[in-house]
Amino acid sequence: MDLKEIVTLILATIGVAFVLISSIGIIKLPDLYTRVHASGKTGTLGIIGVLLAVAMHHDDLIAAAKMIALIAFFWLTAPVAAHMLDRAAYLTGVKRAPQTVQDDLAGKYDVEQGRLRS
Repeated sequence: MDLKEIVTLILATIGVAFVLISSIGIIKLPDLYTRVHASGKTGTLGIIGVLLAVAMHHDDLIAAAKMIALIAFFWLTAPVAAHMLDRAAYLTGVKRAPQTVQDDLAGKYDVEQGRLRS
């Protein structure tokens, strides 16, 4: 094995480990809000690790540029998607886990307009 294959293997292993952690978080966490957080953070890191491994595996500059573009896309869109899912859940009244002790938006959110009250 040469250095390129070792680095590719390490990146892929790290990426798959994060995807596995994300999957476990989705199964084990108590409510939608925490599950979205787990999938948004660790899932994105996992995808980035796998895409970096793919970029490293190919000696083609165009393939590497495509992987970097995909990484940028995931990096920018996954947090926004997670936020929008949580916001939609909050607006539709999805229940939080019983151990949730604080609701910072209670009484501050105008449900009709979908905005925070100032």
